[in-house]
Amino acid sequence: MLQTPLRPSSTVTPRDIVTSLVTAGERKAQTPSPTLFVRALGAGTLLAMATTLALEISAQAGHPFAGACFFPVGFVMLVILGLELLTGNFLLLPLALLQRRASVRALLRNWLVVAAGNLCGSLLYAFLYVYMGAGKPHVLETLKALAEAKTVSYAASGFTGWLSLMSRAILCNWLVTMGVVLSFASRATPGKIMAMWLPIFSFFALGFEHSVVNMFVIPAGIWSGADVSYADWWLINQIPVTLGNLLGACLLTAIPVSMGHLHRPNTVPNATRHGTRRLEQESHAEAGFAGV
Repeated sequence: MLQTPLRPSSTVTPRDIVTSLVTAGERKAQTPSPTLFVRALGAGTLLAMATTLALEISAQAGHPFAGACFFPVGFVMLVILGLELLTGNFLLLPLALLQRRASVRALLRNWLVVAAGNLCGSLLYAFLYVYMGAGKPHVLETLKALAEAKTVSYAASGFTGWLSLMSRAILCNWLVTMGVVLSFASRATPGKIMAMWLPIFSFFALGFEHSVVNMFVIPAGIWSGADVSYADWWLINQIPVTLGNLLGACLLTAIPVSMGHLHRPNTVPNATRHGTRRLEQESHAEAGFAGV
């Protein structure tokens, strides 16, 4: 009598998740630069689109909570499409490096190319939205106010403002990288979407600082008439926020996840080597599916 084979569960264990994260980081370290740039360009435009969507919904609903509920659509789309997001790669590449599956040179190359692609995608969407007439006046006014709030308001507070900015950036990418981790928590697309939605909604609702979002918000605000210079953008916000996002990914996610669920390289017990290889082989499909 023939038996129908059991379908694999749509959920995976924490150790399986981390194995998939390392495999994804290894593959990103090996991806050619032109491919990385094109994928990062797409991710930048999608995240910028999601930001304007959230601002529009917030304006119509009269409360920012409503916009935060819909902001994750950009993150979900870029993950499902296998695109490249700098803040997500701040987690994946260090994990691969810690397991000796990527080199420092490959890590730095990935971050540089992806940052350039995210920036170009964000600026492209900002240009179309502000200068080509796609944006609505009330959203442009909001972008103008946000650009000033993210730069000159922090500068006015001096060192306290800088600490506030850094802490918001660190906590932001802790939540964003939780979204990356949870994107591997299910083998089913609906499960992935639900898992990713929670931390991405949370960081946006809490008003934390995301470097790629700011690659759109601040230049779009400047082009909408904000009293902010390009030097203000980079020196007050973009550089500190990017560093804070990097610290959040490494200190609050990559290191704890690695210590909690991974063996040190070359110290895996013989009895588990075969099982680990099997998990890594299964995770290649997952790593190819997921972006960031």
